[in-house]
Amino acid sequence: MAAIPSSTVESGTTIDPRRKTLATAVSAILQEAGFFGFEKAALGTLTEMLQSLLSEIGRSSKQFSEQALRTVPVVGDVVMALLELGINVTSVQAYKQRLSNRMAVSTPAQQVDMKQHSVLQVGDKKPHPFHIPDHLPPFPDTHTYCFSHSYKQPVTEYEAIREKAAAQKKDIERALTKFAAKTSDTQTLFLTDDKEFMLVGVKPNPKAYLDALMPRDQVFEEEEERTRRKKRKAAQEEADQQEEKDKLNDSQEGELCNPYLRPVKMPRKPKVKK
Repeated sequence: MAAIPSSTVESGTTIDPRRKTLATAVSAILQEAGFFGFEKAALGTLTEMLQSLLSEIGRSSKQFSEQALRTVPVVGDVVMALLELGINVTSVQAYKQRLSNRMAVSTPAQQVDMKQHSVLQVGDKKPHPFHIPDHLPPFPDTHTYCFSHSYKQPVTEYEAIREKAAAQKKDIERALTKFAAKTSDTQTLFLTDDKEFMLVGVKPNPKAYLDALMPRDQVFEEEEERTRRKKRKAAQEEADQQEEKDKLNDSQEGELCNPYLRPVKMPRKPKVKK
């Protein structure tokens, strides 16, 4: 059992403001009748009964007004609805004019609307064409039905290309250095077991001074590499040609050894003596 406050509402189960106002009115009626407490289930049942009664009175009043070719119900329609439900109209007037133990129901507070979160919009929405009415829903975001290329235009600026090439070369050198440090002998700067400061082991060269006395430019290195590649390709082509010739000679020798594959020899004509 719970005590009846002056502005009792149905707690927790519903958030309908009309339902809350009806629960407050039912609580006031119970207190006027002499009750000092209620159960939540009983309050919910009485509130449901009051809501059903008011809904039925409104539905019947609307039917009586429509039967009389009216769109707005009048007092007579409400009286006819009450009589049809078996409610004494004079008792309603007497209950209205009561003076003892009259409870005033406070004005319900204004319901605060929940703030709707704005939906993220991508792009600009296109307006309706002239042949589509305005009452139809607007078009969705353009990215949902319009095709757009997902690739970028190639960069043609000289500075950007050089910077990209330098960055790629730096990354390649770093990757090759790490690979060489993992696959070859390494040396450490500090006497520790970690492998953070590893150096590629230097192979001893008996003529190390020649590299300092004969410097090479990158351009000449590329030309030498290109020339070396051409020579290697020419030697490979000569080797392939020689291999084909050897195969052809071997096949011809095999054919000559087979008597059935030898060329036909025509018999000589005998000489006729005169």
